[in-house]
Amino acid sequence: LSILLILLVSAHTIRSPDCGGILTPSGLRYLADVSKPHAESVLRKDLMAPPAPDPYLTSPSRSQIVSVKVDKFSLTLIPDTGLQLSIEVDLGITSGPSTTKEMRLSILADLHVEMNPEGNLELVTSDCKPTLEEVQSTEEMDRSAPHKSPGQDVDKQINVEKICLEVSKLLLLPNERLMSLAAPFPITPNCQVQYLPLAAPMYSEQGIIISLQTTFQVAGTVIPLPVSPVPFSMPEPAHSSPSHLILAVSKHFYTSLFSALEQSGALNVSLLSSLTTATLAERITQMGSLFQEDLPVVLQAASRSSPRVVLEEDKATVELFLTAQIGTRSSLFQSFLSVNMDVTARLHLSVVDTRMIISVAAIEEVELSLATSDVGPVLTALLEELFLPTIREEVPAQINTVLRQGVFLPHIANFTYTDVNISIHKDYVLMPCNLQLEAR
Repeated sequence: LSILLILLVSAHTIRSPDCGGILTPSGLRYLADVSKPHAESVLRKDLMAPPAPDPYLTSPSRSQIVSVKVDKFSLTLIPDTGLQLSIEVDLGITSGPSTTKEMRLSILADLHVEMNPEGNLELVTSDCKPTLEEVQSTEEMDRSAPHKSPGQDVDKQINVEKICLEVSKLLLLPNERLMSLAAPFPITPNCQVQYLPLAAPMYSEQGIIISLQTTFQVAGTVIPLPVSPVPFSMPEPAHSSPSHLILAVSKHFYTSLFSALEQSGALNVSLLSSLTTATLAERITQMGSLFQEDLPVVLQAASRSSPRVVLEEDKATVELFLTAQIGTRSSLFQSFLSVNMDVTARLHLSVVDTRMIISVAAIEEVELSLATSDVGPVLTALLEELFLPTIREEVPAQINTVLRQGVFLPHIANFTYTDVNISIHKDYVLMPCNLQLEAR
């Protein structure tokens, strides 16, 4: 296995993953632990229900299941195949006032994840083997009295073959949660992100490998995004991870995110400088004749091309390509100069719950160039002197206001991420983390 995310085999499709993750054996153990109470609830409800009357019996069976306790619930990874579910259930059986027996119901089921026609991942069972055996008596039966083995009655009451239907019921809740993986999540009021499974997961010794493709919607419409020149791939981790889940996000994901924000207009900024037309005229005398009154000077900046994100070892930056109209604002905005602004800003990444918080930590570089080519370099240098402090302060502040709610990472309902350790590498970001089931 040489890559984290597996491309689709079909060569004709342009769909390729830009993020995904590995659910590790440690994560499977955690999911099994938190699923145990739900499994016990489902099995108790069915097994302790009164049996349907048997028309062929002259008298109803007296055997009754009075207790159901799941002693063991485990999920084991089978590389290249899927999962094995193992459940051991202790049953308390009574067939009369003086008799209580304990029996053990064991269930082995083979599970795997498929992609259904709707494009959602779905957990299904391909094989199921239940067995029932007597464990011990808690009270002695009257050996002299004629009796029937409780196990025989219990076999009829439990209907061992029906147990496999109960296993299917156990999968209903996880499948509901799996469907939530592909739900759209808001970024800004008019921009959403959605993670679409590309294929059924792969199974390796390291865990269940899930590949996802991101789409963005602006005002309810899926927008075209830059095509990644290189399919997202990542070296296999050198050793098994103690984390429950390893999330991986490509450089292309971040570039697509900022492109979506740019297309939605979220990166357009209005910068109020500390200058006025009077103070500006002191430095640029030609401006003095343009204005009859002293007005504040404003920069209104909009993207002129798609942003670009660069990921290096331990460093993430975004390059913004803006055109700023410099003008005044009274009743209407009046522009008197057009300036191209190329801004390179350092990004800081963190995770809260299931959201990735991206913030502009600092502007590393700003290049200003006048859109009018016949203006000399002296004026360009003067504009840099006048406006760079405003750009360095206001551009990060306004972009961070847009990004402050964070971007939802791929996740399933009712689970959050904890103990997240973010590492930035060339062309991808790795986020090993643990899962935490939210308290109901």
